[in-house]
Amino acid sequence: MKTVRQLLETKGHDVVSVTSQSNVFDALKVMAERAIGALLVVDAGRLVGIMSERDYARKVILKGRASQDTAVREIMTERVIYARPEQTVPECMALMTSKRIRHLPVLDGERLVGVLSIGDLVKETISEQEFIIRQLENYIHG
Repeated sequence: MKTVRQLLETKGHDVVSVTSQSNVFDALKVMAERAIGALLVVDAGRLVGIMSERDYARKVILKGRASQDTAVREIMTERVIYARPEQTVPECMALMTSKRIRHLPVLDGERLVGVLSIGDLVKETISEQEFIIRQLENYIHG
């Protein structure tokens, strides 16, 4: 089973983030430009929250607020669920499923080293299963 560290070596450590002082409109522009559903909120190099499309819909749109006049800190989720580099892909999938989240920051100690989406984990799981199937087919036919 692949670990988060191994998956990030392949995927990369790129993290798209904004500060808690950024306005929601600017954060949404970044999300649209990068075609992503969430942004990590980082102040002075420290992970302080996560802002998702869901946060925007529930805390701005449904409350009739203006995204240009709302700071990210007002709508972000502050209690961030995260993974450690030594965790496995199935452990992360179980965590994301049980917590009903789609984005999982990766912290090595206090240092933010990457972020995984549910899509990253599903892709890796499918790849691993295809490899096992090929191995079994070769064993049966070989």
